[in-house]
Order: sequence, then C-alpha cells, then structure tokens
Amino acid sequence: MPNRTLDLDDLIASHRLGHAMPRGFYTSQDIYDYDIAQVWNRNWLWVGHESQIPNPGDYFLFDYGPESIIVVRDLDGEIRAHQNVCRHRGSRVCTKAEGRARVFVCPYHAWTFELSGKLRAGQNMGADFDPSKYGLFPVQISVFQGLIFACADAATPALDTVLAQLAPLTAPYGLNDLKIAHTASFPVPANWKLAVENYLECYHCGPAHKEYSRSHSLKSPQEMKGLVGPLRERAKDAGLSADELELIGAAATTPFTSAYYRRYPLYEGYKTGSKTGEALAPLLGSLMSFDGGATDLGIGPLNWFLIYSDHMVGYRFIPRKLQETDIQVVWFVRSDAEDGADYDKDVLAWLWHVTSLDDERIIRHNQSGVNSHHFQPGPLGEMETSLQAFYDFYFAMIGSEQEQRIAIHG
Repeated sequence: MPNRTLDLDDLIASHRLGHAMPRGFYTSQDIYDYDIAQVWNRNWLWVGHESQIPNPGDYFLFDYGPESIIVVRDLDGEIRAHQNVCRHRGSRVCTKAEGRARVFVCPYHAWTFELSGKLRAGQNMGADFDPSKYGLFPVQISVFQGLIFACADAATPALDTVLAQLAPLTAPYGLNDLKIAHTASFPVPANWKLAVENYLECYHCGPAHKEYSRSHSLKSPQEMKGLVGPLRERAKDAGLSADELELIGAAATTPFTSAYYRRYPLYEGYKTGSKTGEALAPLLGSLMSFDGGATDLGIGPLNWFLIYSDHMVGYRFIPRKLQETDIQVVWFVRSDAEDGADYDKDVLAWLWHVTSLDDERIIRHNQSGVNSHHFQPGPLGEMETSLQAFYDFYFAMIGSEQEQRIAIHG
C-alpha cells in the first residue's frame, strides 16, 4: 500500500462533525501506536476489584497493547501498581497473570524488587551502583468503592472530583462488597475504537441483539418518554437516587475525568437482565426491591459498567494489535452470594455472553468494510450522539502535539 505523510491536525480536520471517523484512524499502524501512547497510557483504566487481592502479596497483571501493569497489595495492606518492566534490561518481571509474592524477582538476572517497587538487590553491579535509583516505575492508583483504576502517566489529573459526584449515586449498590462471579473474553479482529463505538450506541441493538431487545428498552427518544417516569418512582422505593450525572459531553475540555450515570428501564416483566425476567442473584448493597431498571455507568472515557439490582457487568475493550481487540466482560455479584445456591454462573452470564458474541460478529464485519478503500464515513443518527462525544475526547487526546507527523496507509 502506498504511504503518505500528513500533519495530524489535517487528519483530524478531515473528520466531518456528526459523521463517522475517516478510514485511517482504524487502519494505520502509526495511529494505533500513537493511540497507546496518547490515549491508553494517559488515561485512567479500570484494572480490577479489591476482592481480587484480599491479602498482602496478592497481585494480578493488567495488560494492554505492549504494556503490562502489576497491581499488588503491599505488606502494609495498601494497593499499589508498577510497570511490569525490569529496570535492568527490560524483561517482564511478573510472567504469571496473578498470584502471591513476598518480593518480585526478575526471571532474567534475578533483580529483586519489594512489593513497594523498591529495588532490594541487583547482584554484581559494582560498588558505585545505587539501587535506590532503579525501582520499578510507579503507576497511579485510585480505588473507588472497591473498583481499582490505574494510570501510567503521573501528569494525568486525579479522578477525585468526578468520583465524589458519583459516590452518592452508586453507594446503594455496595460496589465495595462485590466479588467476581465470572469473566469472559471475546477476541475480535478489529481496531479498539470500533469496539468502543459499538458499545456507546444502541442504534444497532434492535437489528443485532435479539435476546437483549426482549428485555432492554432500546433507549430511543420515543421509547424512553413513557418508561422513565414510572422507573424513577420504583427506583426511589428501592433505595436508588433518581439523579443523573452526565459529564461525558465535556470530554474535549476535561478528557481524563468524564463520567456518566443513568438508570434506564427494562421492559415490563423483567426484574433484571435475565432470560426469564426473574432475579439472578441476591439484591446488591442496600437495595430493598427490584425496580425493573439498569444503570449505565461510565468512569473516565474508557471504562463502562452496567448495574442491575442483583448483579453488575463490567465492560472493557482492550487493544492487543492494530486490528485485534479483546472484549472483556466481568460479572459481579454480592460478596456473600454462593454459586449453585444463590446464583447459577451460566444463567447469570447468559445475556451478556450471547450479546457479546453478537458484538464480535458485527464489529468484525464493520472492520472488514472500513478496510475497503471505498469506505466513506456516513452521518450519525439520533441514537448515536455518544459517538461524537467519544470523537471529541479522542481528538483532544491525540491532537495535543501540534507538530506530530504520522504515516497514513492509504
């Protein structure tokens, strides 16, 4: 394929407001590499839950693109995060996805790091070697009601302000009192942005998600008018706030700290996101009843959750390569719920398992079409307004260096 070098600002300017993004944003390796550096390394990422590391020494890895983060509970019980890159010659320090350790030992030359990230020992490095200068690179950590967020860039603003606004809205769900009931990954041969875009709009829900559409209102302006009012009354009786928070529209000016919270109605006869409409697990937190709704929750521009009255589903779209993304789905239930007694893991996961398989199919076909040289970005519909907010965030992140030049593969 021929190459042509464009100024990044010109590439962004080629995007028409209210339309899909141009082909190069999904097909250029240089754009993908820049995405990792400018978007993923500089934003807060939902990496896990406190329940995954209950004891000192417990750790797990969170990987994206070429990056790897160690999330660990240290000997003092504090949660820390480090880049999984040895300060000697760059080997991965931890090679297992999760485990328990007293120290981290690099498998290459046995450099040994404390759980705090401090270098304890590097053998045969000479008398002038100063180990205090070679600790693991630190990663910012923020814990919100049990959810762990990490950010590789020390200059990225904290989430504190937006989390303080979200806290009273999410408190009734008892997010800190959850455990992971099931996880699944759905690899899709597509650029990560197409996977995110698919999640952010429900224009496709009717045509593409037969099972989902039986229970979930499709969020069209016409449908929502008659359903939201009664839901708010039921939500109030259940112990939920009727307030909403929508800061995602400000993504262009505050790209790191956007947030979204909205309770929306399921169809009549559905208590939760299940095949039959009946409950799947014990009520979360302090909820007193099922209100027949679900909550869309976004914390930062790359982390999404769907909260029913009896379980929560976490969604993230992890870039692996230019056109390879993992759709990761995590199901949470109350921490004292027992599989086989209080819930059935397979029944719990059914809806978002079949829906994610649908998503893999439509995103895969979407990428195939975008790869065509005949692709031209079309206009966004009334149910795709969240996409423009995502584009605003994305352009704010990658357009920050005026002189950046990138190779676009035509």
